[in-house]
Amino acid sequence: MGRVNSPAPLLDNLGRLVTGGAVLGGLGLLASIGYVRGAAVGHVHTLEDVPAAPVAMILGAKVHPDGHPSSFLSARLDLGRRLFELGKVERLLVSGDGLRPEYDEPAAMINYLTDAGVPEDVIMADRAGLDTYDSCLRAKTLYGCRELIIVTQTYHLARAVGIARHLGLVAHGVGDRSVRRHRRPWLIGSVREQLAYLKAAGDLISRRDPATPAT
Repeated sequence: MGRVNSPAPLLDNLGRLVTGGAVLGGLGLLASIGYVRGAAVGHVHTLEDVPAAPVAMILGAKVHPDGHPSSFLSARLDLGRRLFELGKVERLLVSGDGLRPEYDEPAAMINYLTDAGVPEDVIMADRAGLDTYDSCLRAKTLYGCRELIIVTQTYHLARAVGIARHLGLVAHGVGDRSVRRHRRPWLIGSVREQLAYLKAAGDLISRRDPATPAT
């Protein structure tokens, strides 16, 4: 009878490959987090101590089917409005996904701000801010921003500020924590945020072109 080869060596090799891949992936993630977040150190502030800037860029988030901003987006917009009311900024740039007729984050953001008393003529809208990198690069190259305050949730803030500063913007950030009461979406967002550092690092290294609206 022929000898039957044991599957143990094959399984051992497969296990080593999986373990090695996991280690390399983990190291890559840690390196990406350190690279992006490192640029944000010292530039994340509270509403009261953030340095004044010409513009506050409010990053988009989910809008409900009826056109009303989600609680996460409403909290960002309230922070942006407060920055304007306190004289910390002169203009607001709302940046989000507005490329589809049936879904327009910037339109919802403008409506919310003007309903809250912000003059429409101080609001700029970027309808192709499809992700944080796009929003930051387009703020610089298309909207002429050189110095700004970025407004988003606190778990997202270091990545956003880090991306902006790597792109050459004098960026500071103010983050919202009020929606932590929504524990499940906050936790999901926080976990996803860590993985998003890999894409952020890749975007910064490649310096890919941002998305542009269809004409």
